[in-house]
Amino acid sequence: MIFGLYLKNEKMKTNKILSTMKVVSWAIFIGLCIKAGAIIISSFVSLFVNQEANKDLYLGLNLSTLYEFGVGHYVTLLAFMILLLILQAYIFFLVTKLFSKFNEHSPFNQELSNLIIKISYFSLFTGLIALIGTGYSKWLGNKDILIPFDWGAEEFLFMAGVIFIVALFYKRGIEIQSENELTV
Repeated sequence: MIFGLYLKNEKMKTNKILSTMKVVSWAIFIGLCIKAGAIIISSFVSLFVNQEANKDLYLGLNLSTLYEFGVGHYVTLLAFMILLLILQAYIFFLVTKLFSKFNEHSPFNQELSNLIIKISYFSLFTGLIALIGTGYSKWLGNKDILIPFDWGAEEFLFMAGVIFIVALFYKRGIEIQSENELTV
């Protein structure tokens, strides 16, 4: 009886944690969409409406020296930044889908496995884009143009590796679960 109450209490805690993680994932997704949208709009304004907007693109991001160095470099860097933010938002969209599709009665299913693998691939792609952006920023730094933007390449590459390993374990869990269903 006591063990049954303990399991019920643990199940309630797990459900609360999953619900909280789902809400947090949605909040991060929305925040990244807002940030990407703000940079897209302010970039458009700085290119076509008011050149002075490049002094404060988003939360103090000043790329005026880069704009003066060359509009092509300015557009290239903005493209990397926007692509990175869109990819981050998409990863969190996939995470929200993951929490929505999770079924505690049958946690190992092919749909979740595919989502986890997709998250790992997009994390890898995001890490590679961030790595290119970091290299480009360093190259610009050698030209005395400092870019105050944290690309986070290492974090995304590490995350991609960890999530891919989790995906492999998850695939094995699907195999074990299907074997157990066949033997019962």
